Amino acid sequence: MHHFSILDLSPVPEGASTADALKASVALAQAGERAGYHRFWLAEHHNMPGIASAATAVAIGHVAGATSTIRVGAGGIMLPNHAPLVVAEAFGTLATLYPDRIDLGLGRAPGTDGLTMRALRRNMAQEDTFPQDVVELLGYFGDNPEARVRAVPGTGTHVPVWILGSSLFGAQLAAYLGLPYAFASHFAPAALDEALAIYRASFRPSEYLERPYAMVAAGCFAAETDDEARYLRSSQMLAFARLRSGQPGKLPRPVADIEAEVPPALMRQVEGALSFSATGGPATLEAELKRLIDRTQPDEIILTGGIHDPEKRVRSFEIASEVLKGLVREPA
Repeated sequence: MHHFSILDLSPVPEGASTADALKASVALAQAGERAGYHRFWLAEHHNMPGIASAATAVAIGHVAGATSTIRVGAGGIMLPNHAPLVVAEAFGTLATLYPDRIDLGLGRAPGTDGLTMRALRRNMAQEDTFPQDVVELLGYFGDNPEARVRAVPGTGTHVPVWILGSSLFGAQLAAYLGLPYAFASHFAPAALDEALAIYRASFRPSEYLERPYAMVAAGCFAAETDDEARYLRSSQMLAFARLRSGQPGKLPRPVADIEAEVPPALMRQVEGALSFSATGGPATLEAELKRLIDRTQPDEIILTGGIHDPEKRVRSFEIASEVLKGLVREPA
């Protein structure tokens, strides 16, 4: 493993506002930069009261302007919601403002419910054009001065494009196009091992990448003790349980007894979905992160964790960075 990074959903805690959440995202990015994290990614979600990063490119620009060295990007932009040219112009602008620091991860899902999806797209297309849209977007970032339609800014910026996924489709597409691949194992780990195997076995070298580069996402909840870390994690578990039961809201305050809050059948679903994670004090966290890394052999791991208290969230990532520094190997 060569790098470790942060995936921030810009969570809005109970008792706080979206302004508070965006301010906390900046503080986390600045702390991550100091702690040695390689990237700071934000994700596109819509109509969700607990996530403040719906206008993802705007949030990325805000974070990039408040930091100086850490890479900032999208993990990801849900491409079916947008015209590729509009995405190219937005990220071409970001890359022009912050050269060599912007990443663009692309997802195939809408990142929202059906009603909101219709509000976003206006005209719903039945066919899946994701592969064609990715190729079109890559073209806008390339050097093609003779093209009749160009992204300005965008042309010639060569913004690194990633394929994101939680199934085998993304792995196959990333391998076919020769692009880096990130798996959403932090909430959908079922196909993780098979997807990584397909991506690595099927990868075709390209102008973008000579060899496969795989990143896995993991939940991370660190504190000074195991008990405190488990207590902090209860916010994320409760939020996911409410989402699964059709009651999304702001990030809940932590609870001492999560099992008293969530029915057993739903708790089993939550535990399964969030199983690719590490929780504990420094020693426990090291053992759990090493287990995840040994299992998947990623080129990079990206950590996420919905912790209600922004200061404790920063501290969690600081503890994790100290652990991960001992697990990083220089790229060949």
